Amino acid sequence: MTDHSASGGRSFLPPYLLERVASAGSDHQRECARQTLLVDQQFRARGGATALPPGSPERGVPARYVHSAEQRQVLPGRLVRREGEGDSGDPAVDEAYRGLGATYRLFWEAYERHSIDAEGMALLATVHYGRDYENAFWDGQQMVFGDGDGELFNRFTVALDIVAHELTHGVIQHEAALAYVGQSGALNESLCDVFGSLARQRELGQSVDEADWLIGKGLFTERVAGRALRSMARPGTAYDDPLLGRDPQPDHMDAFVETEADSGGVHINSGIPNRAFHLAAMALGGRAWERAGRIWYDTLVDRRLEQDSDFAAFAALTLDNAERRHGASSQEATAVREGWRRVGVLS
Repeated sequence: MTDHSASGGRSFLPPYLLERVASAGSDHQRECARQTLLVDQQFRARGGATALPPGSPERGVPARYVHSAEQRQVLPGRLVRREGEGDSGDPAVDEAYRGLGATYRLFWEAYERHSIDAEGMALLATVHYGRDYENAFWDGQQMVFGDGDGELFNRFTVALDIVAHELTHGVIQHEAALAYVGQSGALNESLCDVFGSLARQRELGQSVDEADWLIGKGLFTERVAGRALRSMARPGTAYDDPLLGRDPQPDHMDAFVETEADSGGVHINSGIPNRAFHLAAMALGGRAWERAGRIWYDTLVDRRLEQDSDFAAFAALTLDNAERRHGASSQEATAVREGWRRVGVLS
């Protein structure tokens, strides 16, 4: 039996959004949302079962494999592009390939991590999963991306940070294995947003001031009143739509959402650590992956980080890692401490 508190079943779109569509959307939208929710529940119960292809023996070189499920619910599907091959002409295939490469480069060039498991593990992705499937997920072995319904949601490869988000779930699984429930689950989601945003910022060569700090920009179609799925700079402001509702993310512990839904609010409450990272990164300036990102990565791989760590435990470790690397009175330590203080996690 797979331990799903620590491995598969990590979906990008929170269930509460799909539940709203399933209850109040058009006939087509309701059916797509219901089918997506059913698939997501099945994968939470199943976990990853795909046999991985060969990884990369050469450090600094990824081993990417992109498959197409061809609108069926099969994994991994038909192999359509592998490492070193040129564009396929299929936007979803090529976006997944480029997204995997950009995320690999972030982890390798910034943190000397050789793929998901740090040992060259194959980067396996499947696109065109299911018919009108409205999500992306990490199943414990690979990344899976749907095409969306075309009415509310575009294809889930459209934003590089979505691809990077799902890949980072794999990194977390091989490191801290943060339990996917409550505050540890919200940290799991937040770390995926952090490194998803950093992968996109690095690929675009953006400084902290140039970045938009949005997660999932481009995922919503023009019918939706929203900029993205989440905002790391201003949690709770990413969308406000008649059907989807208003972005429910809090930006401070005073507004922490106590709920049994969404595995204890893992997608909702991730706004709090997301904002703490954004505040620290903005205070430090420059390129976020080099300064704040380095501290967050040090903490992710810190053996003191427990599976059930809460916000306060993670914050204390980020501060300790900042002090160890830069000194207790450093700009880095001050920025980290102040970031967590401003969201009500540290006093």
